[in-house]
Amino acid sequence: MPLPADTESRLRRLALANAVQHGGEARAGPLVSRLLATDPALREHVAELNELAGRVASAVTQMSRSEQGQALAELGGPVVDAPRPAGAPGELPPLAEAVDGRVVLRMAPFPSGALHVGHARMIFINDAYRRRYNGKLLLVLDDTVGSEEKRVELEFFDLILKDLENCGVKPDAIYYKSDRIPRHYDWAIRVIDRGAAYVCRCSADLLRENRKNGIACPERSQSIEETRADWQKMLSGGFAPGEAVLRLKTNLQDPDPGFRDRVLLRISDFDHPRVGHRYRVWPMLEFSWAVDDIELGVTHVIRGKDLVIEDRMQEFIWKLLGISGPPFLHWGILRVREAKVAKSKAYVEVKSGVYDGWADPRTWSLQSLDRRGISVEAVRKFTLSFGLSLADIEVPAETLYAENRAIIDPTTPRRLFVPDPRLVRVDRYPAGLGPVVLPNHPERTELGTRTVPTGPDFWLPGAELVRNAGSEIRLKDLLNVQLPSDLSPGPDGSVVVTFTSKENKRLPRIQWVSASDSVPVDILEIDGTHRTGLGEGALRGAAPGDRLQFERVGFVRVEANWSPGTSPLRVSYGHP
Repeated sequence: MPLPADTESRLRRLALANAVQHGGEARAGPLVSRLLATDPALREHVAELNELAGRVASAVTQMSRSEQGQALAELGGPVVDAPRPAGAPGELPPLAEAVDGRVVLRMAPFPSGALHVGHARMIFINDAYRRRYNGKLLLVLDDTVGSEEKRVELEFFDLILKDLENCGVKPDAIYYKSDRIPRHYDWAIRVIDRGAAYVCRCSADLLRENRKNGIACPERSQSIEETRADWQKMLSGGFAPGEAVLRLKTNLQDPDPGFRDRVLLRISDFDHPRVGHRYRVWPMLEFSWAVDDIELGVTHVIRGKDLVIEDRMQEFIWKLLGISGPPFLHWGILRVREAKVAKSKAYVEVKSGVYDGWADPRTWSLQSLDRRGISVEAVRKFTLSFGLSLADIEVPAETLYAENRAIIDPTTPRRLFVPDPRLVRVDRYPAGLGPVVLPNHPERTELGTRTVPTGPDFWLPGAELVRNAGSEIRLKDLLNVQLPSDLSPGPDGSVVVTFTSKENKRLPRIQWVSASDSVPVDILEIDGTHRTGLGEGALRGAAPGDRLQFERVGFVRVEANWSPGTSPLRVSYGHP
């Protein structure tokens, strides 16, 4: 197989981080080592990797230091691309000035869909600190009115509450921003009365140009009385959406143009699912946080480092009003390489029916992980294993799978499954060779055994037959047969193979299912496709929600809405 298409971009990201850390020189050796540590499947391409890494490292080294830094920043900043071993604990630093029993933390998800794997840090880190300090954890639903692309809907509130319940994380109190809008208005007046805000009517293009050049908008020189009057017009309908916003006066020469005179509140005529059209002026999230983190008594704010500019906004407002606010702690971005997480895309695909609801495996939602049989405890351990590092972290999904495997493997029964089944008849089948007794787990005798019918007729994987045509193979745990070179089926639809021995020789081992007792199976794959095949008869005893391991395939979970006795058995694929 060729190298994955994204290999060069991954090497370049590593090379940039390596160069920034080592005086501008990128070294090829560490790049290959780090890539192989996170993706062992690439070991068969070591020669190609070394050559490609050499070229990438050379190109990055020829860049100036500033060019390297800029390129790395565009890719998300520092990167850590090596996972901890399964089960290894991460370090959560102590909270500054934390008092046992008095710590108050908050989670503030925007209700635009189900929580996904990217929200796990918000949930489990905050919960871990709550437990450490015997504190409180608030759920503050950020249901500001949103936008056309990012809508708030009633079902999302229930989805989030259900996700937290499934995670075993119960908030000590629940708040909705849409219930607190009058409080935000009160704070807006306080800022206006300090002469620190104005009602801006600039067009988006003019504003962008002014901010870029550090030029004041015409309305910035408003008196407090003029701003109050225009603020009332915003509230009463004197301005249409997009015609006016309340803007904070910050330094127009701030090195970050994005921090220059940011918006505090804006007008929207969207119909809010909880409060309808009761309010037409809505706070931006950072302003609502500045208000609510104080009024709800939050003692420490722990969130992603992508919200650092929001930290500055909150601190600016608190200082303006003479308020001492809580400190901020941050974590870097945690990416699961195979997870293409995009809540807005998931929203479109779920609503259109392309995805099978929010539990579709392509969403990588917490619901989808549960559907696949990935335990909450595995997600928790996976998340906490990286601690509170500020570095961006990218790991293969195998890191999460390893945590889950360690938890569920000891209690998960094995079952036989054959994809793309081809019917085979064994010529000279041994007389008297009847059903075999197989363990439900190769190492856990407490899980018992089951009796499995055998031949002379079997279902074997079509791909394995083709791969081993003309060779001697072993039907796993049973007997050896010689495959013909010509696999054309006979009149009865079966391929005739010849028994050779029962001796456990070193031969290719092929999975099998008895033709006398098989069950149709439909596997929902991680990419949303389906794989069909036949499983052993014992699968008739499966129940919705059961975890199983299909031998030589991987862990699966029986679909929750599957009814026992119906055909086929429907399962969702978890991981190898």
